[in-house]
Amino acid sequence: MNVFRLAGDMTHLLSVVVLLLKIHTIKSCAGISLKTQELYAVVFAARYLDLFVHFVSLYNTAMKLVFLASSFSIVWYMKRHKIVRRTYDKDHDTFRHYVLVLPCLLLALLINEKFTFREVMWAFSIYLEAVAIFPQLVLLQRTRNIDNLTGQCLLLGLEEQCEARAASLRLLLLSKIE
Repeated sequence: MNVFRLAGDMTHLLSVVVLLLKIHTIKSCAGISLKTQELYAVVFAARYLDLFVHFVSLYNTAMKLVFLASSFSIVWYMKRHKIVRRTYDKDHDTFRHYVLVLPCLLLALLINEKFTFREVMWAFSIYLEAVAIFPQLVLLQRTRNIDNLTGQCLLLGLEEQCEARAASLRLLLLSKIE
């Protein structure tokens, strides 16, 4: 096991647990962009398409399931929970997140390691993850209100962005070498 992969997974897991605990305990999603959370759900759904057909390890499978479940749980809380959904600030969360999806998909079709469905979807997830934070940043800029937990989750999420950008750059460089 790569120690950097483990550190990245644990950092991401910590940020998701803190975010879910915040939403669950205070019954509020104030300051959290639903659009960013929806993009992350798409990122993990696209990335982990191989979940049931390609077994790597128990750890790998468990982390994939946890990341998928947590991403969709956050979206569910924000859209469907009778108390939490009332705290969602849709008036300020207005970034048109759907415009990020098509360019990322087109980029994945053009720049990928191998032109197979799984590899294109993996590349798509990397590119989309690199920009998924934009709606959250716009929401924070518009409201100018950030609490400590949201700030910590954002910083932990930015760590994921650095990892995603490094993977995107690596993929781009590999495609240029070949």
